[in-house]
Amino acid sequence: MKFVSWNVNGLRACVTKGFEDTFRRLDADFFCLQETKMQPGQLELTFEGYESYWCSAEKKGYSGTAIFTRHQPLSVRYGLGMEEHDHEGRVITLEMPGFYLVTVYTPNSQDGLRRLDYRMTWDQAFRDYLSRLDAEKPVVVCGDLNVAHQEIDLKNPKTNRRNAGFTDEERESFGHLLQAGFTDTFRYFYPNLEGAYSWWSYRFKAREKNAGWRIDYFLVSDRLQPALTDAVIHGEVFGSDHCPVAVEIDFSKKTDSEV
Repeated sequence: MKFVSWNVNGLRACVTKGFEDTFRRLDADFFCLQETKMQPGQLELTFEGYESYWCSAEKKGYSGTAIFTRHQPLSVRYGLGMEEHDHEGRVITLEMPGFYLVTVYTPNSQDGLRRLDYRMTWDQAFRDYLSRLDAEKPVVVCGDLNVAHQEIDLKNPKTNRRNAGFTDEERESFGHLLQAGFTDTFRYFYPNLEGAYSWWSYRFKAREKNAGWRIDYFLVSDRLQPALTDAVIHGEVFGSDHCPVAVEIDFSKKTDSEV
């Protein structure tokens, strides 16, 4: 099965920049979106053979997530089930017969780290949520996690040390998530690959110079490692300041996880 995740930084704008062609070309079983910046009814977007599920922020033009799927889920959940975290449209969970798929748009700590405290609270709540799911069946987690985990995951680590997305607190928190039983699929295949980024600032010709950050991920429950077949960062795809990331999983290699 092929999974794709993309922070589109405004889906209505991305549609004018080739989103539909990219969607069809990547040909995923599950195509997850973050930062859709939409309310229900603002865009009619359908693809033959896919159902879609949407979670919008209460604030217009902000945040938002969506999943297009070829496979009928057993159930769909929106948010974390916690009042303090469920106003910004950040999480969708599909329960499939053999796994959970979660797409997330993690809160940014913002300039001056003015939202770092909230981000730490969010990270703990999200980690606990994933752990509860993982106790039931394997989990596939994807999205913009708004953190570059290691120095290899961004172009200029020294000058970004205390910037949002590369604070010690955020990096440590991401490490706690991995320690809770999850695998960073791209680093599983490419542990030492440099220059592999998924986000570039619109300023200073950052993408042209490949001065980027890897902040978009696919994580899976550790016990899904034998089923992983590939992980890809589609840096050739434009239309957003992020590019799509993908993972392929052969569930037939998992005796205790059947799709």
